[in-house]
Amino acid sequence: MLSLVREIVSETNSHQFSGVLHSVSYAALDTEPSSSPHHRKGNESTINIPNIDQTKLTEMVKEKDLIALNHLGGVEGVATVLGTNSKIGITGHDQEVSRRREMFGSNTYHKPPPKGFLFFVMEAFRDTTILILLVCAALSLGFGIKQHGIKEGWYEGGSIFVAVFLVIVVSAFSNYRQETQFDKLSKISNNIKVDVLRNERRQQISIFDIVVGDVVFLKIGDQIPADGLFLDGHSLEVDESSMTGESDHVAANTKENPFLFSGSKIADGYARMLVTSVGMNTAWGEMMSSINRDSDERTPLQARLDKLTSSIGKVGLSVAFIVLVVMLVRYFTGNTKDGNGKKEYIGSKTNTDDVLNAVVRIVAAAVTIVVVAIPEGLPLAVTLTLAYSMKRMMADQAMVRKLSACETMGSATVICTDKTGTLTLNQMKVAKFWLGQEPIEEDTYKAIAPSILELLHQGVSLNTTGSVYKSASGSGPEFSGSPTEKAILSWAVSELGMDMEELKQSCTILHVETFNSEKKRSGVSIRKMADNTVHVHWKGAAEMILALCSSYYESSGIIKSMDEDERSKIGKIIQGMAASSLRCIAFAHKRVTEEGMKDDDGESHQRLQEDGLTFLGLVGLKDPCRIGAKKAVEICKAAGVSVKMITGDNIFTAKAIATECGILELNNYVDNEEVVEGIVFRNYTNEQRMEKVDKIRVMARSSPFDKLLMVQCLRQKGHVVAVTGDGTNDAPALKEADIGLSMGIQGTEVAKESSDIVILDDNFTSVATVLRWGRCVYNNIQKFIQFQLTVNVAALVINFIAAVSAGEVPLTAVQLLWVNLIMDTLGALALATERPTDELMEMTPVGRTEPLITNIMWRNLLAQAFYQIAILLTLQFAGETIFNVSAEVNDTLIFNTFVLCQVFNEFNARSMEKQNVFKGIHRNHLFLGIIAITIVLQVVMVEFLKKFASTERLNWWQWVTCIVIAAVSWPIGWFVKLIPVSGKPLFSYLKKPIATFKRVMHSMCFRGTSSPGL
Repeated sequence: MLSLVREIVSETNSHQFSGVLHSVSYAALDTEPSSSPHHRKGNESTINIPNIDQTKLTEMVKEKDLIALNHLGGVEGVATVLGTNSKIGITGHDQEVSRRREMFGSNTYHKPPPKGFLFFVMEAFRDTTILILLVCAALSLGFGIKQHGIKEGWYEGGSIFVAVFLVIVVSAFSNYRQETQFDKLSKISNNIKVDVLRNERRQQISIFDIVVGDVVFLKIGDQIPADGLFLDGHSLEVDESSMTGESDHVAANTKENPFLFSGSKIADGYARMLVTSVGMNTAWGEMMSSINRDSDERTPLQARLDKLTSSIGKVGLSVAFIVLVVMLVRYFTGNTKDGNGKKEYIGSKTNTDDVLNAVVRIVAAAVTIVVVAIPEGLPLAVTLTLAYSMKRMMADQAMVRKLSACETMGSATVICTDKTGTLTLNQMKVAKFWLGQEPIEEDTYKAIAPSILELLHQGVSLNTTGSVYKSASGSGPEFSGSPTEKAILSWAVSELGMDMEELKQSCTILHVETFNSEKKRSGVSIRKMADNTVHVHWKGAAEMILALCSSYYESSGIIKSMDEDERSKIGKIIQGMAASSLRCIAFAHKRVTEEGMKDDDGESHQRLQEDGLTFLGLVGLKDPCRIGAKKAVEICKAAGVSVKMITGDNIFTAKAIATECGILELNNYVDNEEVVEGIVFRNYTNEQRMEKVDKIRVMARSSPFDKLLMVQCLRQKGHVVAVTGDGTNDAPALKEADIGLSMGIQGTEVAKESSDIVILDDNFTSVATVLRWGRCVYNNIQKFIQFQLTVNVAALVINFIAAVSAGEVPLTAVQLLWVNLIMDTLGALALATERPTDELMEMTPVGRTEPLITNIMWRNLLAQAFYQIAILLTLQFAGETIFNVSAEVNDTLIFNTFVLCQVFNEFNARSMEKQNVFKGIHRNHLFLGIIAITIVLQVVMVEFLKKFASTERLNWWQWVTCIVIAAVSWPIGWFVKLIPVSGKPLFSYLKKPIATFKRVMHSMCFRGTSSPGL
């Protein structure tokens, strides 16, 4: 053992390693015999890792330098240099891992620092309206101080400054919170679990915990977690398009291309990899650190809201411009009076400062109308709703990767779900075993001929991506791999007495064909060392394997020829097992000659023989339905959402599980059009598919292309489609769907990357929860739009009519900013955080065509807006006479009534259709708290901020009057909801008259240009 270490050290000092290794230190090893210099069961000892030049090692892998790798003694040589035994992995305890992390770095990337609060403050300052307001505030402040002195002159300009400051702070804080939320979600979504070999044991760790020297297991669909070298494996093909841009898959092997890059994806095969570089030392790390995650993603709903905000803004600008022109004309024609009843403008006799002051005041009023008209609260409401729902959905086992999925899920009309792990528990267990046509019970396993047992052992242990670990302590074996592989391995070890390690040592694997979602089988060719014979083993979907067989084994070891009658009998056994919701996996075997392994040119085949196989056995795996799956399916169906199951299992198993989960009815007759096989659906004409796709509830034996085809057909028919999937083969359908939902436990990284939402517990119940939250998000935003537009319509009409008729606006710039602030921010927070209700799941899906502002919303908001306009204009023109108060008190009454109307209307906005708007309000503490805060702030505004807000103190009966007037909003809301509305969008009624008008105009123009008399 000492000589071995001296040999390594002498090699590392030779010219072959120059530039890669700086110095080597080693510890004398215990000379007791041991299976490995790194593994010690009694006395522990350690090997010090050489001080390796990480840059040279990284460059060697990055540049695929085979010469440098061979100088190091190949992959095994690098493993030795890194102090790793490829069969055992890293040895030692957590201290060893920590030491490697200190020496080589951690598997994390340096990200650009998150945007701070000040960044969003500066962003808010870029708003044109805010800049105009600030200019007006500065001018108003300057002229006010010059006219009234610093003691009282700062009130108007200062109050606008304060109001603008509050708007900026609230907006910046909301955007800052959104950025922080995304940062948290990013950390969670990047925390991938990988399988590594440590202390001879396969275990799952976080991608961030990988260190240099780790042995990592890779399979189809995995993303390579670090740079490294191919140790061993079969048929490994890597998709390096994320790194190189090349779409062709690259084959990886020990001799020609052992280099594996972080960020690449495994397209086929399986392997073990030795990690050589992590984190910032990888090419992917350098690239990722330069990428700044864009959290400014605009969702479809936000885009529609931007369009709505823009339209309202244009109306607001038009109204503001008219108000500005009218007020300027009235001022310069001497139709306005000051507080003493004198004309404000008397031509050249008026002081220039007074003129400028008046103009600034008029411009400020016009700008403030624009501020009130533009519903800045809509983007804020969307942000708050999405942030709140995303946080709650995380608690409900759903992690949102893309913002748009939150709202789009609320519009879903079809859910295409996978079976395994989503509707079922994915906890496979072998329930039945047939050998040929004989059912083998537990007590008859001993009767199986030794030769058959040996073939079964070979077929299970060598044709698998799973593994068995037996601990030294003598505890039970641990099984790893996919649920199917674990179930079969567990059965073979416990029932058939299989010893996996012994088999691997007695046979050499020649070639492997990994599981393929098209063929639905995997194969292996092996050479037995004892007699040098070559055997081919296949394993896969029972009917697929059966079709390749021409004979079958009996338990005694006799081979019988398989005619059509025998094939039919075995086929019926498979159907019977499938009808009992068992997943059927079959084994087949063939002994081949050396000549059979070669082609006509004498070259070795790379494909395994698939004909003339002998049927070896059949296992039935039970995967029970999840407890809440049936209820979740019923909830989705009650919500008007169609649930379709798409599975790779055969048609009988698919029917059994679909019936058990409630996708199919519990009757004996199932329409042929409701259950189809993938190949049948694939062979339909395009017209047939479009005609039948709505009726299909179950598609069995489907390929990835079939799933994609169904999603495309459904979308073409106008459906909003959600798809669940966990495998790499599901990625095209997940990307094509409106909402892709991947599985967090069994899902591959490719599937997760293609999805919008990750279901953390792989449960269909969580899919129903996501649907519920999606509807809640959409509904909450609609509630806020209804509430916000009521404020906008009322404020615009009141100010416009008052300005045009009386030459003054009843609500000052500061008051309108105040209304804007509390209604936009506090109103958004109150309505955006309503929890989902059962009523939401009784409504029909929104779909693609439903307008954002429905007729129900128009009915509610117009009724409330007209009431507010009528009351406030009455107060504006007759309030002083009715209440016998001064003009200043009357203006305060108008302002107070207007704000209180919004507070009472906030209750109406809680439900757009239900008359009882108080249902469940005692549970929404946030809503009640915001209402209380709004009222307290309004009292402070009226009673204590006289100069700042241009208000006068009100007595108790004036307060009662304001409250009573505002409270009338409740009975109005109650009666209005009794009025039925058409389902046809309001603006669709205008399309016909507009089209007729255009046609008439076109006709007139056409006649006019062609008439000879002109």
